[in-house]
Amino acid sequence: MTLVAGVRPEQSVELLKELHILTRDGKLNQDSRRKLKQVYHLYQFVEPLLAEVLADRGEVTLADHGAGKSYLGFILYDLFLKSKSVGQVYGIETRSELIEKSEDLAQRLGFHRMHFLNASVVDAILDSRLPVRVDVVTALHACDTASDDAIRFALEKDARFIVLVPCCQAEVATNLRKHKNESFAKTPLSEIWRHPIQTREFGSHLTNVLRCLLLESHGYKLTVTELTGWEHSMKNELIIARQAGAPRGNARQRSQEILQMLNLEELSARFCY
Repeated sequence: MTLVAGVRPEQSVELLKELHILTRDGKLNQDSRRKLKQVYHLYQFVEPLLAEVLADRGEVTLADHGAGKSYLGFILYDLFLKSKSVGQVYGIETRSELIEKSEDLAQRLGFHRMHFLNASVVDAILDSRLPVRVDVVTALHACDTASDDAIRFALEKDARFIVLVPCCQAEVATNLRKHKNESFAKTPLSEIWRHPIQTREFGSHLTNVLRCLLLESHGYKLTVTELTGWEHSMKNELIIARQAGAPRGNARQRSQEILQMLNLEELSARFCY
């Protein structure tokens, strides 16, 4: 088989075609080269986490929430787990038609340690098809509160690592907007979200700050960086949480103070448990 420049020798060409990284005739165009570069960039973040767990336990389990077409799960399996005799990937998605397509593709590729669940995040916590503990939990571009649901799942499953790329974070911005008049009377900080575009952007940033504090309050150490260059996507913040054992002592208190200061106390149940 002729290798395509830029594609690793061990990669499945059929998979790359299904993911529209390779064209149907097996070629790379300019857009697909960009996609492939992003794939390898994300893999560089997740592969060491899988390797660390595998070295410690001799096994590794990964759950991908809001999996969609299970793009991430397939890439991780293809590049890391395919050559090994252990390791399980679980794609969790609420759209049954996407689950069926992923199951069919996994069967055709011989990816027998990939599993797909048609379930919400909340239902997945209690689903007996999933192991009691999941080592790595990912949520790539999980929309709005789906990233928060993935965090709750990860905490329930005692995950060693959590990898998040949040997207479309509307809940906090909605609450900022709802209480804007009261906030103007309460704090001059309300000028930060005075205009609609500022409300949206500040709300998105604040959401991730609160998520980080929540994870720190549960004993995780964080790395927060960008996933790809901003020219590719504005939904670009990558949060990697590593279980460290000792919680940051004032993290929950800081969250509560922030919510109180910004007139968002009603969100305490989401960010301060």
